[in-house]
Parts: sequence; structure tokens; C-alpha cells
Amino acid sequence: METILIIFVAVLFLLAITDLVVGVSNDAVNFLVSAIGSRSAPLWVIMIIASLGIVFGTTFSSGMMEVARKGIMHPEMFTFMEIMTIFLAVMLTDIILLDVFNTFGMPTSTTVSIVFELLGAAVAISLLKLADSPDGAAELIDYINTGKALAIITGILLSVIIAFSVGAVVQYFARLLFSFNYTKSYKYFGALWGGIAVATITYFILIKGAKGSSFLSKENVVWIKEHTWEILFYSFLGWTAFMQLIKMIFKINILKIVVLFGTFALAMAFAGNDLVNFIGVPLAGLTAFKANADSLSMEVLTQKVQTPTLYLLIAGLIMVVTLWFSKKSRTVTRTSLNLSRQDEGVERFGSSLFSRSLVRSFISFGNGAKAIFPKSLISAMERRFEKVSAPEPINGEDTQAFDLVRASVNLVVASILIAIGTSLKLPLSTTYVTFMVAMGTSLADGAWGRESAVYRVTGVISVIGGWFLTAFVAFSVAFIFANIMHLGGPAAVFGILALAIFLLVRSRFVHKKREVKETESKDDTIALKLNVFDRCIYSVNETLKTVQSVYQKNIVGLYKENRKKLKEAVKEAKKVNHDSKLLKDNIHNTVRELQENSIETGHYYVQVVDNLREIAHCLRFIAEPSFKHIDNNHKGLTAAQTEEARRINIVMSNLFKEILRTIENGAYADMENVVEIQTEMLALIGEIKKNQLRRIKHGETSTRGSLLFLNMLAETKSLVLHVINLLKSQRDFVIFRIK
Repeated sequence: METILIIFVAVLFLLAITDLVVGVSNDAVNFLVSAIGSRSAPLWVIMIIASLGIVFGTTFSSGMMEVARKGIMHPEMFTFMEIMTIFLAVMLTDIILLDVFNTFGMPTSTTVSIVFELLGAAVAISLLKLADSPDGAAELIDYINTGKALAIITGILLSVIIAFSVGAVVQYFARLLFSFNYTKSYKYFGALWGGIAVATITYFILIKGAKGSSFLSKENVVWIKEHTWEILFYSFLGWTAFMQLIKMIFKINILKIVVLFGTFALAMAFAGNDLVNFIGVPLAGLTAFKANADSLSMEVLTQKVQTPTLYLLIAGLIMVVTLWFSKKSRTVTRTSLNLSRQDEGVERFGSSLFSRSLVRSFISFGNGAKAIFPKSLISAMERRFEKVSAPEPINGEDTQAFDLVRASVNLVVASILIAIGTSLKLPLSTTYVTFMVAMGTSLADGAWGRESAVYRVTGVISVIGGWFLTAFVAFSVAFIFANIMHLGGPAAVFGILALAIFLLVRSRFVHKKREVKETESKDDTIALKLNVFDRCIYSVNETLKTVQSVYQKNIVGLYKENRKKLKEAVKEAKKVNHDSKLLKDNIHNTVRELQENSIETGHYYVQVVDNLREIAHCLRFIAEPSFKHIDNNHKGLTAAQTEEARRINIVMSNLFKEILRTIENGAYADMENVVEIQTEMLALIGEIKKNQLRRIKHGETSTRGSLLFLNMLAETKSLVLHVINLLKSQRDFVIFRIK
């Protein structure tokens, strides 16, 4: 039995390491997105600062470890084996749940997951213990720390509202102070703003977090508490003077210093608040094992225990390594940046009835508020919110999602709120706080304009809905795992452990496959990083090559009745459609890149993209019906239809070959060969269409086969016409550029 227990504890710590990896992969976006979105520094600088913040923050998380031991349940009501069952169920559920979310790039809350997993597993074991009790579930309150659990859950939910509201209010006044063109205001208020921001962070992170520190003595904590206002006052004076000094002497942008300091603070707050989510349960299991109480109650877990600093630092180093090397953490950033970016563009989410109604209500409210205040005041305030152009991308980098003013507010407000939660020993969700602060500042900053508001609101609602899903799944899976382990014993534990390993390995392959797909997509959209002229040429070439390949694959797959080849054709046709849509959705940004005297060039570029879009539609309307026809096991092409399809394929290949040669060589003056092949193709399509009508009249082909063949001929004709139109637009585009 002792061997089994040792193995269980060892498994807990192995799971802790794994949980650190999957947890940081999900939460890294919380403290990186503001610095990355505002391009406040090179990525490697941001990563180093965040890493230092994590390592330092882990030493402030000691007090938070009590949440895992007695925050959700009354440990004295359980035996050692029951406690170990609960802890194992929690850790296995947490790893599987977070890894699934990471694999698909979905941000979730590690705090919510651990709280509801503890609740689900504890309720499961409690109900099993009370199965023979006359009062049954009525005694559940004796096992579950309902008061503390309710306070934690309420704190998490309230943090959503508070974070959004505080972020919006602070950002609104910050923008009134600085405006978007903050160069002038920055001269007068930059140092003051920096001093307030950094002093405030210092107060909440250092002073409020001191109670949970593993290296500060009680005397130190008492001294800090007694001299709070003195520390705050002198910190403000010192930081303000320092900011003014570096601005005057070194000409350093103070807002960049604030953003980087805020990144450090938020990474530190994350480590101090969220480390319990990853190692709190295993450390509690180790404490229980050291008590060596196999059949006695786990009252030892109710006692205050100081976590050794060494354990915290080891956990911090694992988190830092994960931060640098985890590939799954990179995909989670997109949602937050997409919903908070200042400019308009392609929106990830659609609109909904609720979002449309909500936006309509806010517009009415805003119009009503404007009628109350003097017009001069409204005009003065609106001038402070007049947008300026964002910096252009450098060396193909992403554009700036928002400016340094908003980035500084995001980091300062989020770190303050999380630090307050840490000081009150409430495990606020870092994800919820940082995300909702970012959404609040976006709203106040006018990023949710009339062109994007409904999509952004839908996105926020979708993310929040995912958070509720996290809570439900965490509770349910932990509840099920705890029941299985309690009833099945060690065999069930190792069985679920094997399942977790299998899912982790499988998710690795799934994520790798998604990465390959994304890499291919990036390769196909390299044109977006080129100048507008080279972009057009690149896009046309790549799209036409793919169209030729898909069309040929579809024709061959159809007359050979090769279902696999037709399925590949459909998949590639959808990708062409997706890429062409991206190009069209980015037309606004592309045209803005053109100089004022190049409006006509932009006009031709729009024509090119429109034709690409139509070509993609034709390709889908050819590929999808062909696959569906064979997939439903309908009759394939007749011998005559097969021969005609081959003839079409040959002429189409010649047409694309000649068009690609013309574009690549820029030989637009000599397009006679292209026109001749087009004429040949249109004549061939007309001839084959007449042949098909004769076959229908004589009953030589099935109804479905006839409809499919006629549809293919019609879409092929449209495809040819759009390809020729594209070539002409491309010719005009290049010729006008030369002029």
C-alpha cells in the first residue's frame, strides 16, 4: 500500500509539471498581448521582462496555496485516500481540459478550471461517503466549504464586470488627457502619468502582495503595512522624477517604460495569483502524505503552511521555459488582439441579434446623452478622440493593434485588480481580468465603432460563453473521474492516467497538423506583406496555379470515380475561396497603401481581386457537386462524357499554361495565343453542350449525370471568362504602373 501511495504522490508531481506547461501556454497571452499589440519593444525584450516577472512573482504566491487545501472543501472530513483521489481527479481533468483548449487556440481560465474541478471531485467523493447516510445530500454542506467556494466564484464573476468597467473608465479619462495625438500632452503629463502608474503598481504588487511572500518575515510585513502611505508617497515622487529625468536626458518614451514595467507587473501578478492553479494541489497532496494518515482525517490541511521558496522558484523556471518554447501559446493571442485592435478590417466573429440590439441601444443612449450636454463640450471631447494613423509595419511585422496609452492602461488596471485579489486570497481569473480590461479600454477608446461594434460584441459574448463552458466541463469531468477512481481503485487511476497520456500525445499531432495548415496558409498569403504591385502579381500567379491543379484533379477524379481525389479537390477549392476572400477583405488596407496619384492603379487591383473571387466561386461550384455525386454512389460519366471531359482538361491546361507564361514574363502585348485558346475552349464547350443535349433527348444518360455534366460545362465557361478578365485587369494594372 505504501508503494501505491508513493506512486500516487509522484504522479501528482509529474502532473504538476505537465499542468504548468499547459497552463502557461494558455495564460501567457494575458500579460504579453498589450506589449506585443502596441509594439512597445522587440519581442525578445518583452519575453525577458515577462520571464523576470514570472520568477519574481512565484515567491509571492505562497499564501495562495491555501485555496487548494481548504478553499473549496473541509479536508478534515476526508481520509488520506479520499483526498488523494480528489487531487488526482483534479489534476488529470485540468491537464486534459487545458490541453484541449490550447490545441484549438481557445483562451480559457486556469483559475475557473481548478476551482470547479476541486468542487466537482469533492462533491463526488462526498456523495459517495453520504450514500448510506439517512440525511444523504443534506450533509453535503459539512464536506464542502460552501462559504469560501461561493466567495471565490462570486469574486471571479464580479471580476468580469469590475474589470470591464474600471478599464473603460480609466481609459476614457486617459484618452481625454492624452488624446490619440498625444505628443503635446505627453510633454506635460508623461512623467506624471508614468509616476502614478508605476507607483500604483508598486503599491499593489509589493505592499498588498507582501502577505503571501515566502521570503518576507512577519516583521517585514508589519513594517510595510504600518508605513504604507509613506512608501506610496515617496514611490510616486521617486518614479515621477525618474521618468522626467530619462525623458529629458535620454529622450526615452515614458509610455514604453510604463508598458514594459506593466508587463513585468502583470507577469508577476499572474505568477503570484495563478501558480496555485498548477502546483497547489500537488503540494497539498505532499503535505497529506507527510502526515502519514492513511485512515485518519486530513485536518493537517487546515493548518497554515508556508510553501518553501525553492519549490516556488522551480515552478517559476518551468513556467519561463514554457513561455519561451510553447508553440500552443502563440495561437491564443489572436482573439484578444482581434477584438481590441483600433483599426477596422476582417472580423473573426459574425453578428447576432443580441449584439445588434445592444449596439443599437448604446447608440440611442449616446445620442440622448449628447443632447443633455453643451455642444461645445461635446465637440471638445470628440476632438480628443480623433484617430491618427497607426505606424506602418516594419519588415513585414504585424501592424500596431493599439497605441501605448491604451497598452499602459490595460497593464496597469489589470495588474492592480489581480494584485488586489491576491492580497485578499481570492484567486481571480487572470484571463477574465486581462481580457475584460482590454475589452473595456477598447470600448472607451472608440475601437468598437459603427463598422465593427456588432462583431466585437458577438466575439466578447462568445468568449464569455466559453468560460461558462469551462466551468461546466471542469466540474463534470472531475466529478466523473473521482467516482471512477474511488470505485475502481488503483487500476482506475492508472487507466485514466493512460487516457490522459494518450490524449496529450494525440493533441500534439493535432496541433502540429494545424500548424502545418497555418504555415501553408501563410505561405499562400505572403503577398500581403509585399507592396501592392508585387502583391497582385504574386496572388494571381499562386491562385491560378492552384485553380489549374484543382480543376485537373476534379476532372480526373470524376471520370475515374476517385472519391479521394475529388475530396481533395473540394478541400483545395475551399482554400482558394478562403484566400481570395482574405484578399478582398483586405482591399481597403491595400488601396490605402497606394499613393494619391495611383487611384487608377488601385481600381485595376480591385478588378483583379474581384475576378479572383469569381474564379474561386466557379471552382467550388464545379468541385463540390462532383464530389457529392460520386460520394452518393451515383453513376459516373459515360464513355462519351469521359472523352469530352479529357478534351476540356487538355485545352484548359493549355490555356492556364499560356496565361501564367504571359503574367510571369509580362508579355501583355502579345496575347494572341491566349485569345485563340479561349476561343477554342468556348467553341469546344458549346459543341460538347450540344452533344449532351442530344444524349438527353435519346435517353443515353441519367438525369443526375446530365445535370452534373451541364453544370460543369456552365461553370467551366464562366471560369474561362473570369480568367480572361483577370488577365486583362492584370495587364492594365501593370501597364498603368509603368506609365
